[in-house]
Amino acid sequence: MAARIRKSDTIEVLSGRDRGKRGTVERVIPRERRVVVEGINIRKRHTRARRPGAPQGIIEFPAPLHISNVAVVCEPCDRPVRVGFRFLADGSKVRFCRRCDEVIAPVEARPRGAAQSDDAEAEA
Repeated sequence: MAARIRKSDTIEVLSGRDRGKRGTVERVIPRERRVVVEGINIRKRHTRARRPGAPQGIIEFPAPLHISNVAVVCEPCDRPVRVGFRFLADGSKVRFCRRCDEVIAPVEARPRGAAQSDDAEAEA
């Protein structure tokens, strides 16, 4: 399945406590269909130092949001939009805004079964 929301996309929260806020996607968790957004859905964890030098006290961190609760913000529209996919004349697959029909960003093609990173190839 192609990724409608990708790392470093600007998104807007559609529902919940942070509704209407915008942020940048830090991490996408495709298996759980969730995204972590910078400065959105901040949670607090009360921790003890488990070893010398480890963080302790109240630590704030962004918790994941379900992708159904966020929408990509199209730069030309400056509004949250639905994302579609199309193939260009050169055969590349791109995301586009369903509202203004502008291309959002290219999707890098990777063959199925290809390694995620160079580290995986080095270990094999």
